[in-house]
Amino acid sequence: MSTRQILASIGLAGALSAAVITGAHAASARDHISIVGSSTVYPFATVVVEQFGKTTSFKTPKVESTGSGGGLKLFCAGVGVQHPDITNASRRIKSSEVAKCDKNGVKDIIEIKIGYDGIAVANSKKAGQFKLSRKDIYLALAHKIQGPDGKLMDNPHKTWKDVNASLPDSKIEVLGPPPTSGTRDAFNELAMGGGAKKIDDLKKLRKMKRGSQELKDMMAKLGVPMSVWTAYEKKKGKAPKGKDIFKQVAYAIREDGAFIEAGENDNLIVQKLDANPNALGVFGFSFLDQNLDKVQGSIIDGVEATFETIADNSYPISRPLYFYAKKAHVGVIPGMKEYLMEFTSDKAWGDEGYLSERGLIPMPKAERAKFASAAKNLTPLSLK
Repeated sequence: MSTRQILASIGLAGALSAAVITGAHAASARDHISIVGSSTVYPFATVVVEQFGKTTSFKTPKVESTGSGGGLKLFCAGVGVQHPDITNASRRIKSSEVAKCDKNGVKDIIEIKIGYDGIAVANSKKAGQFKLSRKDIYLALAHKIQGPDGKLMDNPHKTWKDVNASLPDSKIEVLGPPPTSGTRDAFNELAMGGGAKKIDDLKKLRKMKRGSQELKDMMAKLGVPMSVWTAYEKKKGKAPKGKDIFKQVAYAIREDGAFIEAGENDNLIVQKLDANPNALGVFGFSFLDQNLDKVQGSIIDGVEATFETIADNSYPISRPLYFYAKKAHVGVIPGMKEYLMEFTSDKAWGDEGYLSERGLIPMPKAERAKFASAAKNLTPLSLK
């Protein structure tokens, strides 16, 4: 049966535009699931894909590591076989991305949270283990930090010892993901933002009310130009809150070579760390867990990144992982429903499941039940 016939037989022809149906017919060879997205979720999805291909009559899905942002962009581009069926994400989908999906006809998105992951700040086992605070990370990698006069200035720190006298006198060199990566988003929020909140004036800035004179005064004290305010106002149609200005200050990473964007391939970062014992790297815990013979995670705020510390939320740089599926493709692309069932089965994501053996931190049973139900019933996402 052709894709056109399948669409007609299950009554979805009216749901998809004539253009999409034509595209589907032209690409009728698409008899497998197409998955894109997060490099952090990629190894977990790959294991599920392999299991799915071995244990069912469906073809093994194709998985590409494009980064969370890149995957959601592809996912939201439209409905039909020329577009991915599923995208993996190491952060939750943004309201702006949901709006983009909706505009392009991707109406019913199924959200599945799959578990938790920590973000490791790691280095080669050929060197000593780092003990860092989130404040250390911020002061080492921020584009601008507060100077002696209270105003923000270009980050002057060249070595870790410049940041904190207890740290090694070695050059600050950190390999990390690009802005399209969900790992970068989470690192910005949890590590950079978490460290910036330890700076008194930035902590106060974050809590200031939208459009307040207090906020303007703090921006002046920090030397943040009013053009930042007006640019936000022009883009959003309203004055900024302190949190909006805080993000622009805290999340901006230096561009002078101390932080090196190493692409979406976390395995490549691991290889580079092994070759350069003086560098640190930022990537998902699963890659640390799989490469403990080569690299070691830094202790962050006194807590080491382990399966247990991420599960009990004591490790300070951890985040949930997701994937998103198109309801319109279920029943059209062979195996979609069955793939959702495989990923949300106890044998996959359970406490003793095969994904936990690869570094995934399982959710509590009640949370797993909630998302397993969403997968079974194809419940559309609601951001409310």
